[in-house]
Amino acid sequence: MKTNDLQAGLKVFLENNPGLVNDLDKIVEEKTSVDTRFKTALHVSVEKKGRSGKIATFIDGLEEWTPQQVEELAAEMKKKLGTGGSCRENEILIQGNRRDDVVSFLKSKGFKTR
Repeated sequence: MKTNDLQAGLKVFLENNPGLVNDLDKIVEEKTSVDTRFKTALHVSVEKKGRSGKIATFIDGLEEWTPQQVEELAAEMKKKLGTGGSCRENEILIQGNRRDDVVSFLKSKGFKTR
């Protein structure tokens, strides 16, 4: 099929299915609007200071997030890793040295980490 025939066939198809064009526009908008949360890399670190010798894993870089989004991510992460933790001021704390587990979890969710 030549390009002109394909274009004419597509034009007729779209004229006969006007609702499809609106649906395609919505899909394209959803795909092109990137969530700003995925643009910045999250910083994962392990600290021992100030915790009576106990180790904790911190996730920083959540400044653009709402407190509710941080809570949801923390809850999902704690459930998946089977560990305790908390949220405060756009920072997630996971109990124990779970840096590798946290990084793999975040990457599986599509986040960049450093």
